Amino acid sequence: MERLKIAGVVLGMLETNCYIIYREKGTEEKPGACFVVDPADNAPFLIKKCREMCLKPEAILLTHGHFDHIMAAEDIRRTFHAPIYAGEKEQALLEDPALNLTGMTGETMSLEADRLLRDGETLHLADAVWRVIFTPGHTEGSVCYYDEADAVLISGDTLFCESVGRTDLPTGNSEKLFVSVSEKLFALPEDTEVYPGHGESTTIGHEKEYNII
Repeated sequence: MERLKIAGVVLGMLETNCYIIYREKGTEEKPGACFVVDPADNAPFLIKKCREMCLKPEAILLTHGHFDHIMAAEDIRRTFHAPIYAGEKEQALLEDPALNLTGMTGETMSLEADRLLRDGETLHLADAVWRVIFTPGHTEGSVCYYDEADAVLISGDTLFCESVGRTDLPTGNSEKLFVSVSEKLFALPEDTEVYPGHGESTTIGHEKEYNII
């Protein structure tokens, strides 16, 4: 089996990491399967990039519902008929422009996920099994996605390189964030590669030693 591939692009006013994750590219006639994580904005760019890579998104995964992670989701869903997945406690934030902060962009937005995910639920995407880890703190419904076989964690705004997500935005909670990181994410193998919502990638081992939390 091909090694898992993660193509990251930085988009939007807050320089959000959007990830296109796949195992193998296909052809123009028969694109390979991929999924998109946290499509920040610029849907035309993301749609074009997927097509240039001969990939077709089979799902859109959201780590949480803040505006800088969701603005392109609806257009990608419509273009590729790809369902949107989010944590089961994040729907209220996704639906409410005052909570998801889309008003900061000058364009309010309400988004409904096709499927709300429970803690511990598994998804089969890109020939991998992804476990949903409920990590409240940055928002009440924040989740991370963990692929044990490939040792990959998509951490959203819960865990950054030597930092963690802010908790002063709607539904944030610093105590819950501390528990999510220290008890859930730091329990993963130290060689796990961490792909955050902003900034450079890191590892669980590095964060256990150097993170500010």
